[in-house]
Amino acid sequence: MMTATNTQLAALVGSQLASSRNLHPTQQWLAAFMDTQKSTTPLPALTQTASFRLLSSDITTTLSADAPNCLPLDIHNPEVKERRLLGPLVLQLLGIEDMSKSRWEQVEAIEALERGEGTKGREIIRVTSTAGDEDSGTPVNRSGGPHKLSLQDARGTKLFGIELQEIKGVGLGMSIGCKFVLKNAVVARGVVLMEPANSTILGGKIEAWHKAWKENRKVELKAAIEVNV
Repeated sequence: MMTATNTQLAALVGSQLASSRNLHPTQQWLAAFMDTQKSTTPLPALTQTASFRLLSSDITTTLSADAPNCLPLDIHNPEVKERRLLGPLVLQLLGIEDMSKSRWEQVEAIEALERGEGTKGREIIRVTSTAGDEDSGTPVNRSGGPHKLSLQDARGTKLFGIELQEIKGVGLGMSIGCKFVLKNAVVARGVVLMEPANSTILGGKIEAWHKAWKENRKVELKAAIEVNV
């Protein structure tokens, strides 16, 4: 049970998360979070911890699903040729595909990442991940693209995004569960057109999702290769 002081702190944390990262946690999540924190913890530290936990969470269970924070309910309406999402909207990454690579090349890229290898031109290099890389979702291999991204909002609505221009941090090596903020983005027939001007990576990772995606993606790609052999 939150005290009056904790209630005030929760409101301040929520305000800071909204203004600095466009994260709008539910009141239930904020209350549960504050119950685990000391009331003497400085506000910046509370906000940073809350942000880290939200970026590592499934936003369908932690962020507000109010209309202003989510995709339009008719986002897939085929009669709407084009619309603009003013945002800012927070979406989480469910999957990613490099449209410039064949299925087999994508399998090789995933396996190289699993071995801790990236590419520099045609040279294979060993890459050491850092805490900063994991938080930002920065890939170890940016070659290729454009990329097709499977995204989801706090309500659970899903849509695909196409990378029209190279977005720093987008690549096969980025973390599943990574959070994006979209602002003033065009949606054409249910597909969001992504570029640096309208898409910002907040970071984050859902470990279980990431592991499952890598395993399932390889199986799907290899199955598709065998069918076409």
